[in-house]
Amino acid sequence: MPNPYFSFKQFTIYHDKCAMKVGIDGVLLGAWTDITNAQKILDIGTGTGLIALMIAQRCNAGIQGIDIEESAIIQALENIANSPWNKQINVQQISLQKYTESTTDKFDLIVSNPPYFVNSTKAPEEGRNTARHTDTLTHQELIEQAMRLLAPTGKLCIILPVAEGLECISYGESKGLFCAKLVLVFPKPNVQAKRVLIEFSKEFVPKEISELRIESDIRHHYSPEFTALAKDFYLKL
Repeated sequence: MPNPYFSFKQFTIYHDKCAMKVGIDGVLLGAWTDITNAQKILDIGTGTGLIALMIAQRCNAGIQGIDIEESAIIQALENIANSPWNKQINVQQISLQKYTESTTDKFDLIVSNPPYFVNSTKAPEEGRNTARHTDTLTHQELIEQAMRLLAPTGKLCIILPVAEGLECISYGESKGLFCAKLVLVFPKPNVQAKRVLIEFSKEFVPKEISELRIESDIRHHYSPEFTALAKDFYLKL
């Protein structure tokens, strides 16, 4: 779906020539997440560093990325080193569970494009399975660990398929982590929403619900709202 030419201002990535993998979920989360007053940010499952780099383009916060996949961390290190934000972002190969045990840091913002397949057929590639299936990090664990890592006024922002997202909201509220913002993401008009962007807060506030359509009525033409959200990150949009 995304245009293959993706730009972080001075840092341009070409899909067929670079390790950076640009998926629409990561683009949506990286562009949508509210970074107001965030000084310390954690990117859980950073992958190739896409979301961390997008957020670094938008603020001066220190960003810590973690991922359990060695190959993902190697790619993230390369992409970050070749960007203007290499002093702003640090990445580490470690599971979220172990990271929570090893740090005393509290974060103003946690972002994650987490695994979302729960009981589905797996791909032959182990790395792809880790990135897409919840075997190593369930959504319940994500909520629980985020509760421990967030500062009192901190926020957790994630993107999930709609059903999994609503279940995550329900579980979060049972643990004292409340949905403050919810965006239903539609691929195009007149189809069902496929994703949901969620902002969680430890403080209960009235929930803001909105909608976002990626394409307009014309196929392969982006909607005005998606263009406004993501235009700073694409060379051609």
